[in-house]
Amino acid sequence: MKHFRISILVTVILMMLAVWWGYEQAGIRGALTAFWITGVLGVMEVSLSFDNAVVNASVLKHWNPFWQKLFLTVGILVAVFGMRLVFPLAIVAVATGLDLFQVWTMATTTPQEYSRHLMDVHAEVAAFGGAFLLLVFLNFLFDEEKDIHWIGWIEKKAGKVGTEGLAILLTLLAVLVCVELVPAEKHFSVLYAGVVGIAIYVAVGWLSSLLEEEEHDPALGKIVQRGSIGGFLYLEVLDASFSFDGVIGAFAITSDVVIIMLGLAIGAMYVRSLTVYLVHKGTLDEFIYLEHGAHWAIGILAVIMLASVKYHIPEWFTGLSGVAFIAVSLWSSLKYRKAHRAVPA
Repeated sequence: MKHFRISILVTVILMMLAVWWGYEQAGIRGALTAFWITGVLGVMEVSLSFDNAVVNASVLKHWNPFWQKLFLTVGILVAVFGMRLVFPLAIVAVATGLDLFQVWTMATTTPQEYSRHLMDVHAEVAAFGGAFLLLVFLNFLFDEEKDIHWIGWIEKKAGKVGTEGLAILLTLLAVLVCVELVPAEKHFSVLYAGVVGIAIYVAVGWLSSLLEEEEHDPALGKIVQRGSIGGFLYLEVLDASFSFDGVIGAFAITSDVVIIMLGLAIGAMYVRSLTVYLVHKGTLDEFIYLEHGAHWAIGILAVIMLASVKYHIPEWFTGLSGVAFIAVSLWSSLKYRKAHRAVPA
């Protein structure tokens, strides 16, 4: 419980703010509605980002205490306010040519207009996030140094034939498919967004390698093991890729940007607390396939994001697919533990 104390405290404070905001808008009825929707958004964010917490923990457990504390303090501020509030505002600002203050005014006074602008750039954001997440998954799948394989023959074969170059090639091809799925007027912007997603992934890996003075490793998870500014940026970009999916899903529930920010912030806090819990309790070592399940969940999320440039995929399916992979990997881990405990030493 100690790992979740701060999250519980923040939840109480943000729920009180939500009630106050709802009361100011529509009295008692508005306060009750705001309380309920904020709670729902918090739960939704946790369900969509549980695999994010597992992947964060798999990287963070190798870091030294300084970088761990930095990610769990400064990082949470970036996650809550940067990715859940400023990031969507900045996207709309770029799309409309307005400044951030004007976009904030639009979001609080005419939320439907703000939502419309945000939806208008969904294809570009999906191409960016999908490309980045697909590289995360493929580089995990192609890591030949893995000695534990969950989906045996697939992961073993992929580890033998896969390289970072192949991961980039497959991701570029996926982005080109996305370009063909969108209207002609969006071809360049979607292609540009996808290439930027790939470029940021490669740049973060290069920066980590440069700062740590290590030889380039095709698996980014290996590069950022000890902690560095590159590893910090890697986890923050990963969080950004996850968070926009939650922001889009939130607008299906409410158009009130303040309630969306408060609800997603609560969820982000619990994701960070869950990350700390997994690191401190050594859960990933105890459940050996959990990290694999999280990366496969990221892989399916990447495919969903890339497909969403044209097709609407319900948020419940996105969240449920990730949870399903993690649940099956937990079950597989329990079976593994039981089988190996039964084998005499």
